[in-house]
Amino acid sequence: MAPSSLIPRLILPRLREVLDDTRIVVLQGARQVGKSTLAAQVLTERAGTGVTLDDPASLDFARSDPFGFVEQAPEELLVIDELQRAPELVVALKAAVDRDQRPGRFLVTGSANLLDLSSTHESLAGRAERVELYPLSQRELDRRDGSFIDAAIDGESFSRHTSELRREDYAERACAGGYPEALRRTTVQRREDWHASYLSQIVRRDAPDISGLQRLADLPRLLRLIAARMGSTMVWSSLAADASIPRRTLDPYLALLETLYLTHALPAWSTNLTSREVKQPKVFLADSGLAASLLGATAAALTPGSARLGPLIECFVVGELRRQQTWAMQRTTMHHYRDSRGIEVDVVLETPDGRVVGIEVKAAATAHAQDAKGLSVLRDRLGDRFVAGYILYAGRGTVAVGERIRAVPIDALWR
Repeated sequence: MAPSSLIPRLILPRLREVLDDTRIVVLQGARQVGKSTLAAQVLTERAGTGVTLDDPASLDFARSDPFGFVEQAPEELLVIDELQRAPELVVALKAAVDRDQRPGRFLVTGSANLLDLSSTHESLAGRAERVELYPLSQRELDRRDGSFIDAAIDGESFSRHTSELRREDYAERACAGGYPEALRRTTVQRREDWHASYLSQIVRRDAPDISGLQRLADLPRLLRLIAARMGSTMVWSSLAADASIPRRTLDPYLALLETLYLTHALPAWSTNLTSREVKQPKVFLADSGLAASLLGATAAALTPGSARLGPLIECFVVGELRRQQTWAMQRTTMHHYRDSRGIEVDVVLETPDGRVVGIEVKAAATAHAQDAKGLSVLRDRLGDRFVAGYILYAGRGTVAVGERIRAVPIDALWR
């Protein structure tokens, strides 16, 4: 499953389009997902200069003379890698693009959600557009284009889709995750070592660059506690108690993890269908491989009776959908649905015009009508707005389980 030297990233066409009409393009995502490699690829296509703020000399230049730094390539594209290391550059970038409003002047990368940071949001508003890069998706690893999201919104039935993959194959893919460097490790132990070193680097470097919180060393433990709760709606008071962090001070740590692209939330979905919807979000790690390492879960141990199997497969599927949202032609928001009676749908995709696709995730190799209960309720309440429902499961073929609801093998996400 180790990737070759260069895997085509499906976000690249969108990155090119944004560079053609936007002054500052912000390519952001977690450390080690391939931002620098993708930026270097852009530089092979366009005249430009690239600098990284991981280089001490460049960082010193940026901090001591930010206005001179951003003008070092005035007639071509300037790529600035790891911008969050020198927030002083933000004001200089604003001034530069206000003077010269040509599109494609700057491509900056960051291991944080730069446009959500208070120090950059106001200064870059209207001048910058973000392009998000996540760890490698299964479509990229299998070198396939397109997206499940577009097909699902178009009402694709996947009626002819069959799969050779079994539950253990999905468990292996979920535990491997999508970080390119982790995928190059050939054993579970070496992947776990890499993930541990990766988190240590983030705690030492990236987190202090953007946060003044006092207990940054607790971030790996907080991540582990979140990983243990994946698949369930979050009870914040319980998480705070287990993390030994007062509930009133927990939120900044959670926001930091999301800003660093280590976690992502599925907010509760509601259009006032009933007054019983549960409002708490679900929270997942952005990469199922990192989650598996934090939990000490291996594919061999994820047997059908394992309590970790279902949540990790759900994390894997939600992560794949999140990646595909960045390049899908159809814009969607992603939520979960649950009401106080226990009726739930793992993923709700909604388009701007109100069309809805519901997705249930099952690690089982068989699907039953009962598995479609939440999807059926959603269909009946939404009527024509409900495009289709899918039970993504570890079986071998597609099976109709209700009106506009089918059980489809999980690998329909990428095949």
